[in-house]
Amino acid sequence: MSSKIETRVEEIVEELSLFDDELGKYEYLVDTGKALTPLSEDEKEDKYLIQGCTSQVWLICEEKAGKLIFRGDSNTVIVKGLAALIINIFSDLTPKEIVDFDMDRLAVLGLSEIITPNRQNGLKSMIERIKTYAQEAYHD
Repeated sequence: MSSKIETRVEEIVEELSLFDDELGKYEYLVDTGKALTPLSEDEKEDKYLIQGCTSQVWLICEEKAGKLIFRGDSNTVIVKGLAALIINIFSDLTPKEIVDFDMDRLAVLGLSEIITPNRQNGLKSMIERIKTYAQEAYHD
């Protein structure tokens, strides 16, 4: 049986497959980012800033009823879209679900084909931060 994460990833893969070219996929990312609720200026603290991104991107984790809720924002539309994708995949899950997931399986999204190597590094840093938040919240 596939996990909630795998189901969410499969849904995104299906949505991305509707586009014939990189531009369409890029616009999908921008639209996804536009749907993300922006953080307030007070929330854009250095402790939430993701290192390794050329753009500024903040990722906040809150625990509610045993599940992790992620919120984020960026100063560029494409990175905000990447953050939104990651947030949509991992939000509202238990720390264990995130810790147990093999992050290499995100490669099926095919994002490396449409984003620059610098943005790929930033995406990797966002995923690492999600994993760190989950590990810190995980209580066996």
